[in-house]
Amino acid sequence: MTGVASADLESSGVALALAYDPALTSTAVLEDAVRAEGRGLATEFVHEVWPVEGMDCADCARNIERGVARLAGVQSAEVNFAGARLAVEYTAATTNPTTIARTVQSMGYRLGHDDASDTSSGRLRGMLSDRKNLLVAIGLALTVVGIALAVAGAPESVSITAWSAAVVVAGWPVARKGIATVRATHRLDINALMMIAVIGAALIGEWLEAATVVVLFSLGEALERYTMDRARNSIRSLMALAPAEALVRHDDHEHRVPVAEVSPGDVVIVRPGERLPIDGVIVAGASAVNQAPVTGESIPVDVAPGTSVFAGTINGQGVLDVQATRKAADSTIARIIRMVEAAQSQRAPSQRFVDTFAMYYTPAVIAIAAAVAILPPLLAGGDWSGWLYRALVLLVIACPCALVISTPVSIVAAISAAARSGVLIKGGAHLEAAGSLRALAFDKTGTLTVGQPRVVSIEPLDGRSDDDLLALAAAVERYSEHPLGDAIVAAAHERKIDVASQTVADISATIGRGISARVGDRLVRIGSRTMLSADLASSMEDRLVALEEHGQTTVLIEEAGQLVGIIGLADQVRLDAREAVAAIERAGIRQTVMLTGDRPAVAHAIAQQAGVDDVRAGLLPDDKVTVIEELLERHGRVGMVGDGVNDAPALARATVGIAMGAAGTDTALETADIALMGDDLGKLAFTIRLSRSAKRVIAQNIGFALVLKVVFLALAVGGAATLWEAVFADVGASLIVILNGMRLLRQGE
Repeated sequence: MTGVASADLESSGVALALAYDPALTSTAVLEDAVRAEGRGLATEFVHEVWPVEGMDCADCARNIERGVARLAGVQSAEVNFAGARLAVEYTAATTNPTTIARTVQSMGYRLGHDDASDTSSGRLRGMLSDRKNLLVAIGLALTVVGIALAVAGAPESVSITAWSAAVVVAGWPVARKGIATVRATHRLDINALMMIAVIGAALIGEWLEAATVVVLFSLGEALERYTMDRARNSIRSLMALAPAEALVRHDDHEHRVPVAEVSPGDVVIVRPGERLPIDGVIVAGASAVNQAPVTGESIPVDVAPGTSVFAGTINGQGVLDVQATRKAADSTIARIIRMVEAAQSQRAPSQRFVDTFAMYYTPAVIAIAAAVAILPPLLAGGDWSGWLYRALVLLVIACPCALVISTPVSIVAAISAAARSGVLIKGGAHLEAAGSLRALAFDKTGTLTVGQPRVVSIEPLDGRSDDDLLALAAAVERYSEHPLGDAIVAAAHERKIDVASQTVADISATIGRGISARVGDRLVRIGSRTMLSADLASSMEDRLVALEEHGQTTVLIEEAGQLVGIIGLADQVRLDAREAVAAIERAGIRQTVMLTGDRPAVAHAIAQQAGVDDVRAGLLPDDKVTVIEELLERHGRVGMVGDGVNDAPALARATVGIAMGAAGTDTALETADIALMGDDLGKLAFTIRLSRSAKRVIAQNIGFALVLKVVFLALAVGGAATLWEAVFADVGASLIVILNGMRLLRQGE
């Protein structure tokens, strides 16, 4: 059933456990389905996903996960920080969405939903954001007033009053989140650490420090939320590409309906300049459609009846009647968005390293802070106040926010930039792997070539005409499913040759060799030289070699045991292939290799035109895997570019499998690590450059965050760092790594 992920009936037969998506089905529908089978339904497990508002660091995501996971009835809770999503699987009889939402809200965050038409939700989000910002602004104003009063010579108590008020106003949301996190997860987060530092500063009389710390921290959180939301919304903006309504033709009338109500088979009218609301096939009209939102190709594509089109693309001058082939929720653009959001949640190797490091770093620094506060005064008779202050600085430095956020924001930005350019990268691990590739292998047909062989030469050997030889070959090949056979039949149709008038019987096809049949009373064999009854003369061998050296695949025609002709076919090299391969090499790829099942002479001719470094010809699918393994031994990291179907074993074995022209192709979208939505080879160099840039930015962010932490740890222990400097450095570092990562959003613009 649509929307049901799993259904398990217990051995006792009295309970049915379900995991389903409430957006696609409902409890009522499930109950009706079970009643139809004569059983009652007790819904056990429910899986739901909600947007989370207010997260500004990866630590927030972990706290929410821990807090929700501790609720009775919750089986699992996972937060996608990059996509700001909470996925929960729970027992409906034990807990419910309201309880989960209250738990999240008690920790200082809020569950939302994706219904953009819900204005009350939008107003509520605005009020929540305005309230937090207002408290920060009041706290900042009170801090400045306190400083002004101190400079003007007012009594110290007056300035302290202003600063303490700033601590209360700006610190209240921070303290609330910290306390809620401790209650829900039994661990200290950055909010709790910050409030301990603020309270400690106040206890030793450093009221200005306390106010400055809490105001700077709150201001930094607001800025981090803003910048992270910008990064998250960069991919969500794709959702606005498809219209909310569609003009549907029903019988003799037309009416507008929500796009979600359009079913496969409905005919949608798309006027000039409008965006297509659904995936479909044109049944009437002709136009040029801008497919850049899906494929990244800026040049409009001419479309006519029979052409497939995608939701979110832009119609040109003509009126189109489009028959829907998918529901809106299953359109190519909707699937891309879901896949990108899922990809953003996957942890790259660098992110796993950072998360592991942060898990040990924070407790270690807290332990050092406790030692700094207690041991020097206790053992050496130092100033308790001074050493406590240093310990408080260390507590602030214990927050690994800049380090933890350094990787996910870069991955979000890079994957979003790729999606806008028509490249779907399935996760941070694949992004980093693509940035490390040293060699790239290409399938020939449909990748370096256009994938449509054409007849380019006809050579009768028994005195008959070109058309007569082509008619004989086409009469047999019309029963073949091979692309070369299709090309021969297409050439006959172009010449208006009647291929159906000849009687064909006893048809037999042999994979990899050719086809044979009886035409009239004579046996006709068509295919490679292995199909022939007799050996070829040396002069004929030389002729075949000459044709193949010019990039032609030869098909031999034998009639009644005698060779009667040769047909040469060629798959045209893409016009942009040579420049695309050169751009790939400039991007850092050391070796390019073409893999094909074609004959060596043909393969070398194509490779020379395309500009690849090496050729491996005559390969079966298993042979391609062997070549990939050989390249892996030599280069370490190897990418494979193919169509996502025929080259599946090689794509799977390569470090990164890249599918060409994946728009609308379900298999390629699902199986490839990286999918080029359009048929543009130039996107390969862009993808490699983007991946390498992302690796550099991630390394910069991690290195910067680590060096800054080490420097301030040393300064804090040495007494050379103040609380407000530590907060400024922590907040500043977080903003710097976010902004540095967001530079990747401009790639491809």
